[in-house]
Amino acid sequence: MKKIAVLTSGSDAPGMNAAIRAVVRRGIFKGLDVYGVQHGFKGLIDGNFVFMSLGSVGDIIQRGGTILQNTHFENFKTEEVQKQALAQLVEAGIEGLIVIGGDGSFKGAEKLNSHGFPTVGIPGTIDNDVVGTEYTIGFDTAVNTAVEAIDKIRDTASSHDRTYIVEVMGRDSGDIALWAGMCAGAESIIIPEAKYEVEDIITRLKHGHDRGKKHSIIVVAEGVGKGIGTELGKIIQEKTGFETKVTILGHLQRGGSPSAYDRMMSSQMGAKAVDLLVEGEKGIMVGLKNGELIHTPFEESIKEKQIVDLNIYHLARSLSI
Repeated sequence: MKKIAVLTSGSDAPGMNAAIRAVVRRGIFKGLDVYGVQHGFKGLIDGNFVFMSLGSVGDIIQRGGTILQNTHFENFKTEEVQKQALAQLVEAGIEGLIVIGGDGSFKGAEKLNSHGFPTVGIPGTIDNDVVGTEYTIGFDTAVNTAVEAIDKIRDTASSHDRTYIVEVMGRDSGDIALWAGMCAGAESIIIPEAKYEVEDIITRLKHGHDRGKKHSIIVVAEGVGKGIGTELGKIIQEKTGFETKVTILGHLQRGGSPSAYDRMMSSQMGAKAVDLLVEGEKGIMVGLKNGELIHTPFEESIKEKQIVDLNIYHLARSLSI
């Protein structure tokens, strides 16, 4: 193997640039020519390959987003489009591909691999919802962003004796809400993986109020339902009489400089992905389990969703009495 390529796909996540940097520099260290594919899977169809030198990835480890840019490209699901991508890769002399993204990106990578093109994945999504790894690039930064925002909101909540509902991202996963709520000391955490009762939340709020607590924070995951934060805020204010405000953090959580942990994991996973390609491995995703780098077949990583640790959920409830 002499030439490989790397692309980022799906939604951006802090640490993607650090992973790109690791792939490029580890590849060069291994004697490979490395190309970046701009605009994800659409870039494959367009033959949008850019030669990556050592200098091309200088000063990007601390930058959020992705220098290769992402494009959601639904057409890649068709076999005809996949074969067009393969033709472009072959014509460019590229012999292996590294895909950085979530489960949707890995579905595309798996298709290329099934057509005989060596492909390795790196999990990059703030949602932390990819099966086969305990951690995905960007999650730590997103949680820290959410915690910092909740801490600031709590200052305002305490100044005005208010209840605040903070809605965080995570798609269908409650990991960001769970971790951010736990670390910010939220009074209630609502996630799609655990049943909740509005009356239980109201009871907990009233219990806190009766013992002199004048403000509360409720963290809710967007995956619980569309507009859940706003809807819940109206119900709580109507049933308690407590002034209730809603803050939706939104895409704020996807941006920003990656944390030290995200930079470390991105660097390790990026280098490992290159090593696996060089060793002849393909059709797999790099992951983390029990502190060790592992790899999982694409078929396993895309067949279902990762499950949150409900032990943390129950711990958070017990600490927020």
